[in-house]
Order: sequence, then C-alpha cells, then structure tokens
Amino acid sequence: MYFLVDPRDTVKAGYKASFEREGISSFALMPDEFLSWLRAASRSDVEAIQGFLLGDFEERAKCAGVIRKQSRAPIIALADLRSLEQTVELLEAGIDDVLPKPVHVREILARSEAIWRRVNAAQGASQAPAGEAEAGTGGEAGAVERLKVFHDGRDPEIDGVPLSLPRRERHILEYLVRNRGRRLTKTQVFNVVYGVYSNGVEESVIEGHVSKLRKKLAERLGHDPIEAKRYMGYTYVG
Repeated sequence: MYFLVDPRDTVKAGYKASFEREGISSFALMPDEFLSWLRAASRSDVEAIQGFLLGDFEERAKCAGVIRKQSRAPIIALADLRSLEQTVELLEAGIDDVLPKPVHVREILARSEAIWRRVNAAQGASQAPAGEAEAGTGGEAGAVERLKVFHDGRDPEIDGVPLSLPRRERHILEYLVRNRGRRLTKTQVFNVVYGVYSNGVEESVIEGHVSKLRKKLAERLGHDPIEAKRYMGYTYVG
C-alpha cells in the first residue's frame, strides 16, 4: 500500500487511479490529517505501507521527520516545479527522492524499490558479523536466480521467460519475495495488497490468490517456492 499526501483532491485522485491500474493499493489524506493519522496508527497499519508519496505542500519536511520516526518505507516527494534549493532542502529533511511532475507511477514504484534495496542492504551489512555480509547476499541471490521480480509493474520472469500474472497475484509475489524467509500473516498480505481501509473485500480472498499463484509457480519451477501454514501465514522460501 502506498500513502499519498497532498492538499489537492485532483492530485490524490489521479495518483490513486494510476496505482489502481497497476494493481497497487493506495490511501490518501490531507497533510494535517496525515500527521494525526500517523501518530495514532497501529504498528500493523504502518508496516503495510510500502512507500510515502508527498505532494507539493509547505509541511513536507516536517512530515518526513515524523514518518522516519515510525517507518523505514521510502519517502518520495513530487515537485510541481524544478528547484535545486527545494530539492536539497527536502533531501536534507530525510526525503529519499524528489521527482518533478509529471511522473509515471511505474517510475515511482521502481525508484521506491531501489530505495528499499539500498536501505535493506545497508541494514543487513551493519547487522551481520564481520566478513558475512557478502556471503549472505550471494546465497540469497543464488536461491532466487531462476525467478526474477521487478516491482515496477512488469510481470516476473522464470528462467528469463515472462510469467503473466494478474495484478494482485503479481503484487503478492513481489511482497513475499521482498520479505524472503519471513513469515507473513494473511492480514499482512491483505493490508499490503488491498489497503488497510479497503471496503467490501474479505481477507479470505488472499487464500485464493496465493493458491493460484503457488500453482503457477510450481508448474514453471518444478517446486512450490511459497510455504503456507494454516493460521500462521506464508513464507517465500525460494
């Protein structure tokens, strides 16, 4: 789920529609409403956010500071006009990237994923014992070599051949692969794919999506790379 913050309804509606076309859930609020929501949000709600998209408003730097206290998700600012001074100010405030409008939502997704990779790589290196960071990264890369996901709207590839997936299944796969080895509950997957405040959709829909996804992956890979345990959730094991 991506969180959109902008005082203009037209901007919020436009990006929500663009995310929806890519099968990505999103939620939008006014800047003052957003800060109140973030301070009161539960841990599970915040963890469902894969990226923050901040439109053009005065309190963006303040928003970035509050976000960073609650989440490590990428923070991307949209700029109505190109300004070196503004870009430098926003980056110094903790925003990860500044994109001039117009920008396609697939570029936003790709840049967000690049930020995730840098943050996770840096965190893994800092937490690993001396001399083990490179070995850990190499082992993971070897394990997922046949399957490649892109996180930018493209279908995944297995052995270099695209695997056509419905948008929801593709997004679930991307989320599981990003959290390789981590047990994710059905609620966590639902919140990321459908959004924390989705209406008219039951969590049980995730079971159907994952079941179809596992079958397609097993047919192409020769084994099921997703471990499912009743009442516990799903783990991408490669």
